[in-house]
Amino acid sequence: MSKQILIVDDEKEIVNLIDISLQNEGFTTLKAYDGEEALEILKENSVHLIILDIMMPKKNGLEFCQLVRQHDNTPILMLSAKSEDMDKITGLMTGADDYMAKPFNLLEMMVRVKALLRRAYYFNHQPLQEDSEMVRLGELTINRKTYSTTVGEEKINLTSKEFEILYLLATHLGQVFNSEEIFRSVWKEKYYEANNTVMVHISNLRDKLEKTLGYKVIHTIWGVGYKIEG
Repeated sequence: MSKQILIVDDEKEIVNLIDISLQNEGFTTLKAYDGEEALEILKENSVHLIILDIMMPKKNGLEFCQLVRQHDNTPILMLSAKSEDMDKITGLMTGADDYMAKPFNLLEMMVRVKALLRRAYYFNHQPLQEDSEMVRLGELTINRKTYSTTVGEEKINLTSKEFEILYLLATHLGQVFNSEEIFRSVWKEKYYEANNTVMVHISNLRDKLEKTLGYKVIHTIWGVGYKIEG
């Protein structure tokens, strides 16, 4: 069955270019030109991935993304004419899975689209137990007995706390943990509200995982916490 992709952008020329490229790759497409129209389409259709512009009328991409993430984990590739780091960070923190700055290369977009779909739908996650010594997430292997994390033969060097955070999330796929829950579980100490320890460790852990894997493993649920998709 062909994967269906929703394209949301107020620039019709860009929508048409993306549409043609996706259909040439065998995907089916739906098109919307503002956030409100896109939300209505999602109510009536099954969508496997969303390509979403940030700057749009009626409801912008960030608002749309926040609303979608309240009840849906569909992969989102966010687009923006802005290339500043803060714009990228904001997009990802609202729940986007990947980001591209305009103007972009259509071939690169296809690579990213296929990578997002592969991660979301083609990896077979094995059933996990909290006391599992070995956890596998696609090509990632987490071995609690040896405190090692590998991709194939390549080892990812994690600190003990980074490993424990990864293990906690990996053994509770789909469950969202806030900073206090992660801190209490991993550090086993009292949590203080202004404590940024978890955020820093999550950031370092993400960098190490994404550098090796080339894609996001740990997702931020804006205003709630962190999880690994089930």
